Amino acid sequence: MGELKHDKWVGTTYGNDGMHKWLIKMLKVVDVRLIYAFASVFVVPPTMLINGKARKAIYNFYRTGFRYNKLKSLWMTYKNHCAFSQVVIDKFAMYAGKKFRISITGYEHFRSLTEQTPGFVQLSSHIGNYEIAGYSLVADKKRVNALVFGGEKAAVMMNRSKLFQKNNIRMIPMSSDMTHLFLLDEALSNGEILSMPADRIFGSQKAYSLELLGRKAQFPQGPFVMAAIRDVPVLFVSVMKTGLKSYHITVSPIECPASGNSKSKAADMARRYVELLEGTVRKHPAQWYNYFNFWEN
Repeated sequence: MGELKHDKWVGTTYGNDGMHKWLIKMLKVVDVRLIYAFASVFVVPPTMLINGKARKAIYNFYRTGFRYNKLKSLWMTYKNHCAFSQVVIDKFAMYAGKKFRISITGYEHFRSLTEQTPGFVQLSSHIGNYEIAGYSLVADKKRVNALVFGGEKAAVMMNRSKLFQKNNIRMIPMSSDMTHLFLLDEALSNGEILSMPADRIFGSQKAYSLELLGRKAQFPQGPFVMAAIRDVPVLFVSVMKTGLKSYHITVSPIECPASGNSKSKAADMARRYVELLEGTVRKHPAQWYNYFNFWEN
């Protein structure tokens, strides 16, 4: 499979495999709060200075989307970078065996669908720490097929795979030739679960132009069209950090209209997805992790 790239964003975790392995070893014995503090002082500020493109994109997100003044937008940009560093640290802490307090709202929606014969689609986004859903929402009777970025670092993929396998999760890497789409469709036809993000488009992929925080942005049509054609249920799942060692998972059903063709049903579900995404971001503005110019024009 070819490597999937995009000119607006990078899907890999910062650092190399050696650094990642060292961090995992250190987190086995060091409290994550110490790593948080170190990152907020010695990692985040220089990262913001060096990576001006990402810094400007997030600053613009707060200035334009939330209409914060310049000072507050700058402060939120720093908070956002700190929050993202904590999410990354938390992932490696889980690889090291650390546990977090997890609470769930709407778990009954997930469990109900796992008891039914048809498969379903579970949509995520680049907010919070969605990877935790793979360790918390366990489907005993259905395999979960998680669409992941194919160019991720080896150490991350290896540790993620170890934890996912315990919960009957198969990772499907995205590929430039789009062969992953056949695996996703096959999984749905087998009554399995698809887990994928729906807030980023890849190159020339067809997209919906929908309003988020008062401005138009593009969202991929693929996840919604696939669900509409297969006529399967759709969930939106967000996993937001609520404390130093706690997360809250929210599972929300995305209702599919009873009438209309698959094209109109897919468009309606996409609009509902964006509504849920905006509502979550408004509650947790610091946990938005799309480091590029998200809006059109």
